[in-house]
Amino acid sequence: MPERGIEGRIAVVTGAAGGIGAAVVRALRSEGAHVAALDIEPGGLHGLEADDHPTRLRTDVVDLRDDEQVTAIVDQVERDWGPIDIGVSVAGVLSYSSVVDTSRDEWRRVFAINAEAVFTFSRALAQRMIPRRRGAIITVSSNAAGVPRHGMAAYAASKAAATMFTRCLGLELAEFGIRCNIVAPGSTRTPMQTGMWADAQGEAAVIKGSLETFKAGIPLRKIAEPSEVADTVVFLASERASHITMAEIYVDGGATLRA
Repeated sequence: MPERGIEGRIAVVTGAAGGIGAAVVRALRSEGAHVAALDIEPGGLHGLEADDHPTRLRTDVVDLRDDEQVTAIVDQVERDWGPIDIGVSVAGVLSYSSVVDTSRDEWRRVFAINAEAVFTFSRALAQRMIPRRRGAIITVSSNAAGVPRHGMAAYAASKAAATMFTRCLGLELAEFGIRCNIVAPGSTRTPMQTGMWADAQGEAAVIKGSLETFKAGIPLRKIAEPSEVADTVVFLASERASHITMAEIYVDGGATLRA
């Protein structure tokens, strides 16, 4: 089996303070990558620093909505460590309200983090990767990007924007040998997910689905663990996915009934 090609590489992960982002940081480090972990919340970043890994880790508090901050941290990582080989956008926020109850400010807030931040971060990486003619950029989107969700229009639309942006970026960067792919998780055991549960039966309700809100259940009869999503990210970042670009992999236990 071919080597993963991740050992010794430099990766940058956004939304790294918890949930899927933290799992991606740990998974990449377990494969030997040096990781710069970015998040706007410093608390969860401290937990990453406690992990015992031989690879380098840096944690930086960054507001991804700020172009200057994003450019500065990408420049700093390259200046201190060397060329960035892997970029993973995980940062995201949830919004749960009907369209008629969604304010313009809320719509803009969700798009600023879930879509515009992906653009800003990916563009900064692409500008540096193009001259080197190598690199992998992965966006962690959502299965909501491909299936309508009741009461989640802002979230679903922002994730759809991030997904299509990443595919377009992959098309533009393919001639330079840079691969851009999407991981689309479904319900995953993160604070974002469990925060939506009204009671102890929340997990069972998600697995069962809801006819009232037109949401299918999960055929595999379980929600995902963050590590399962992170494993897919690692695959796409690795040499084992060397001929895969502009792909969207659903990690949702079959919930969307599509590939």
